[in-house]
This record gives sequence, C-alpha cells and structure tokens, in this order.
Amino acid sequence: MARDPRFHASGATALRNNVDWDGLRRRMRGALLRPGDAGFDSARKLFNPLNDDQVPAAVAQCVSAADVREAVLAAAHRVPLAARSGGHSYVGYSAPNGGLTLDLRRMSSVEVRPDGTATIGAGATLEGVYTALGQANRCLPGGSCFTVGIAGVALGGGIGVLQRKFGLTCDHLVSAEVVIADGRTLTASATQHPDLFWALRGGGGGNFGVVTQFTFATDPAPALTVFVLGFPAGSVKKVLAGWQPWITAAPRALWANLNVAGGTTPSCKVAGCFVGPSSACNPLLNDLVSRAEVRPTQRRVEDRDYFKAMRFFSGSPDRQSFVASSRILSSPTANPGAVVALLQGRPGMALILDALGGAVADVDVRQTAFPHRKAFATAQIYASATAASETAVTRSVGQVVAGLADLGIRDGYVNYIDPALPDWGTAYYGPNLARLRSVAHDYDPDQVFDFPQAVTRA
Repeated sequence: MARDPRFHASGATALRNNVDWDGLRRRMRGALLRPGDAGFDSARKLFNPLNDDQVPAAVAQCVSAADVREAVLAAAHRVPLAARSGGHSYVGYSAPNGGLTLDLRRMSSVEVRPDGTATIGAGATLEGVYTALGQANRCLPGGSCFTVGIAGVALGGGIGVLQRKFGLTCDHLVSAEVVIADGRTLTASATQHPDLFWALRGGGGGNFGVVTQFTFATDPAPALTVFVLGFPAGSVKKVLAGWQPWITAAPRALWANLNVAGGTTPSCKVAGCFVGPSSACNPLLNDLVSRAEVRPTQRRVEDRDYFKAMRFFSGSPDRQSFVASSRILSSPTANPGAVVALLQGRPGMALILDALGGAVADVDVRQTAFPHRKAFATAQIYASATAASETAVTRSVGQVVAGLADLGIRDGYVNYIDPALPDWGTAYYGPNLARLRSVAHDYDPDQVFDFPQAVTRA
C-alpha cells in the first residue's frame, strides 16, 4: 500500500506523544480543540458520565473525509486515536486517554435519493436518520435510542425494533466510505474491497479504519403498531416462560422484547413493534397474555407512522451513568426461573431480552461479520451506577453475566462492549473472528487503530 510520508510505520512500538497539533490545526477545515480551549470539555465528553475521567489530548471536529485523513496521519503511532459519532461506547473507547478523538458529529447529512438509497454521514444520530427517512416516507431498521450514532449501530450489526421484518442495519449497507490507516479514502462495497465491506457489517467500530459516510438501501415506510404490556411484580417467571414460545411462533412482522427489572421482587414488561395495524396486532398480544397466564397491569397499543414509532422507543436524551454487558441466547432458556433469580435483590438493574429470528436468520452466519444469525435473542444486562457505586455495580453485573453463562447463555453483542466479558473475541465474533483479524491486518498492518478490544487483540 502506498503511504503518505507523514505516516510512520512502526508496528507495535511504543506510542510517542509528539503530534504536531498546530500543524494539524492548520490543515483541518474543522476545529481542533485542546485542553483549555473553549468547548473542549463539552466536546470530549461521551454519553456515559462514568467515562468523564477519560481525557483525550485533543478533539478533532472533522467536517470532511479530508479532515479525518489529516487527523489519522497526524496521530498515527504518536497517540491513541478513535472515532466518535454518538459517543455511546459503553466503556468510553471513543475518548482515548491522552489521545485524539475524531469527532464526526459535523458530518451528519442525510440524503434520500430517488432510487430509495440513503447517503448518511457517519456522525448522524438515529434521530437525524429517522427524521429524514420519515420525511421521505422511507424506512431503515436500526436501534432505538435517538442519540446513538448510525456508525456504531451499523458497524456492530444493528439490532432494533424492525429487525425481524427487515433485518439488521448492516444488511442494508450498500457501500461505505472509509479512511484507512495509510490515509487513503476507500469505497467498500460488494464489488470494491469486498473483504473490508464484509468486515464492516458486524465487525465493530474502530477496527479497520474510520467510516465517514454510509449508503444504505431503504424500504418504503410501513404503518406500524407499537405496544407495551406491563406485568405485576412476582410474575416474571410465568411471563418469560410464555414470551419465549410466543415470539418464536410469531410472524416476522412482530418484534418484541422482555425487560426484567431487578429488585426484591422482580417485575417485567413486554414492549414491541408490529408492521401493520393494531387490529392485527391485538390478537397476537392476547395470545401472549394467554400463554403467560398473567393479566397485565398496563396495556398500551397505538397505531403510528414510522418516525413516531421510532420516537416511541427513543428513551431520554439525557446522559446516563451505567454499567452494562451482554449475552446471547442461542435458543430459548429451559430454566426461566433461574434467569429471573439472577435479578433478585438487584435494584437498578435490568435484563433486556431482544428477540432475533425472522429476517435476521435469513442471512448466513458467515455472509457478514455479525455471527449471531441463528440465535433466539440478545440479552443486555444494564445497571444504573454512580462514580461511588461503579465498582460494586460492575461486580454485580459481572455476577449476572457469569450466572447466565452457567445456564448455557454465552457469547455477546459487540455494540454492548464489555472488557470484562470472558473470551470476548469469540463471544462477539464466533466463527468470523479469524477472518476479521485477517482483514484488520490487511488494512491496518501496523495497528494504528488499536484499543483494548480491537479484533487484533482477541
């Protein structure tokens, strides 16, 4: 590969903090912020306040792929570097201590073309994506939280409320513009750099280069039904036992999750989305109630258009302090009671089961980097925390993760990244790990894009 003369190929040698920050500032169209500069403290912070103690040496507010290129070449093998869009990296990998954050949030345009494809800047949030698509009467399956960046969602696979009908976000990727370690800007697609294109569909962010723009295929926006059923405390075992065969038998137009709230007596709710009218959804919900043999204390069912349905699941835009991890249910659990017992006496913790199946399973395990195609559901373990309680909460989350593994619930989802997850490389990537390592070596042989859970370290 041809290299820019400013790129120093030094392999795994120690990083040298001798970046020419003034030179980088002159070469960029966007702003370069250093400690003490107005706006630096705000620009460096991510979504989770528990990561506020991670302070980069600079934040490059990139406005173009050229800015990204200059930033990559300036920092490579001098300081750690990482791209940031939504800033939702659970453990703050997009704010490398003493390194360079490539802030892509000014690269957030969304253009929907007449052929139905959408070109989306890597800094766009899901709110911006869903707003533009909704206005064009188009649809792209993706995550729920509006402040999450499209880049992280798509690169990790992209689970969401429409996945059983339309597949993962990464399944709709047509091409990606990527700045790689030697400064070149490549287009990765099925015909151009197909190995890189394969890796970008589920291989996780930060491993192969900095994606600056995505092109996705979209679908006509359907009419949707959203719903929430709340169940009384003490009924979780019955609801989980009924939910599993119910969602397995459900049409792919229906997606639902089960959210278990920990505490002295755990409680739960089932929330979801149906592609179609509420008149067709309600009988399916009645079937769940019948299977669970528990009368819900809350039942909310609403017809909504695409954007309003996505907003229904969007959650709070405020920063949240939390500790989280994940597991994957390869099949329905044979012991619902044991799963529920793991949440006993853990207030502030939730176990969220998101159903897979349907269109997700239509794609072969090795066709993209996302390996959990045949799994039954993902499990997110999410717990509120403060700086004072972080150590104890982290220990508690780890106990639940280990307890799930003891029940045969292993593997994990890379977008719920967790440095404490045992054998995380295999957990995230399964049979695709070796190929991902190979792709990373081909496009970043000197490990410019390195971080504690880079695929090259697995």
